[in-house]
Parts: sequence; structure tokens; C-alpha cells
Amino acid sequence: MIRVSVVEDQLDVLNSLVKRIDRTEGMACVSHFTNAEDALAHLPQQRPDLVLMDIGLPKMNGVECMIRVKLQAPEVDFLMFTVFDNDEYVFEALKAGAVGYVLKSERATGALRAIEEYAQGGAPMSRDIARKVLSSFHTHNKKAGEGFENLTPQQLLILEQLSQGLLNKEIADRLGISEGTVKQHNYAIYKKLQVNNRTEAVQKYLSSKG
Repeated sequence: MIRVSVVEDQLDVLNSLVKRIDRTEGMACVSHFTNAEDALAHLPQQRPDLVLMDIGLPKMNGVECMIRVKLQAPEVDFLMFTVFDNDEYVFEALKAGAVGYVLKSERATGALRAIEEYAQGGAPMSRDIARKVLSSFHTHNKKAGEGFENLTPQQLLILEQLSQGLLNKEIADRLGISEGTVKQHNYAIYKKLQVNNRTEAVQKYLSSKG
């Protein structure tokens, strides 16, 4: 039995997913949430097998929520179920540890099919998303020597927020960690990217994004 939690802010979509999951043999919806904050407060304790996660949530987005949950419960898997199909969201989610990425255009049927594929050991992806991953594989390989592949999901998230001009304290508040921990991650980022300071790290990060 696959224990599934659903995080989705559109109530009609949420209710449809919960009903369809509970009616499907081999899976059960053990919890559901309409925002990332409530999900973050409960998922580390509930530890479902799989979280069906929307990305475009009201405040904290689904990718950031996933990263923060996995820091406390790394065994919990996440399947993104979203309208976003642009490269930035796809690769951010996959790099952060998502086991699959399914577009909402496939509706609840696509989500259920993805959960079944996950249960069989697969990595479910919408066809268009799989095509994006394959087409960009060579490009990402070219950047392998730049050090980004050595960053942890949390370090990637911190680097993204550094590029937005956030201060260490602001990042710490967002991630629920101490300012000292953010500074330690900053130094680790500089070392892995072979740069000397925040400015150089941000410049390298922005250049890598094209």
C-alpha cells in the first residue's frame, strides 16, 4: 500500500485527487494540505511514502517545501504535479530530489498513473517533460566542471536566494535555520564553485543559467 499525501491549493483539484487515490487499489491518501506551511508542519512527522506536490502554492512554493521536508525526513519521496513546464521549475525540482514531474494537463488520471509507475520503481514524467530532460542533458553535462553538480539541494536553494539579493538573516528566516548555518553553507558554496566571495558565486550562478 502506497501512502500518499497531497499538497494542492485548488480545492476542486485537491478533492478530486484525494477521492481518486482512495478509490484506487494499492494506494491511500493519508493527508492533504492546501499550502506549503501546513505541509511542512506535518509531513516530517507523518512520513508518507509519496507526496503529490503542487509547485505554485500561495506563499512558499512546492520545491522549497520539498527541500525543507527532506532535510527532516529524507526518505519521503515527492512527485511534482503542476502547470509549470518551463525548464527552470523542471530542473530545480528534479535537482532538489523529486522522483517525478507530471503536468496538470494530464489531470487526475495522469497523477494516478504516475503514482502507480512510482510504486513499480519508475521515475514518472510527462512526455513533454521527459523530452526537455533529454534535450538538455548534453548542455548540463558541459557545465559539470563548473562545480554546481557538487552542491546539495539546500545549497542550491541558498545560492538561488543569494542571487535574489537576500541577506543571510532573511535566508535563515525563510529556511528555518540559523544565520550561522547559512554562513557555513555560503563558505561551502564558495569552495565548491571555486570562487572567493558572494559576488563571484552569484555571477557564476547567473551565467550558468544562460
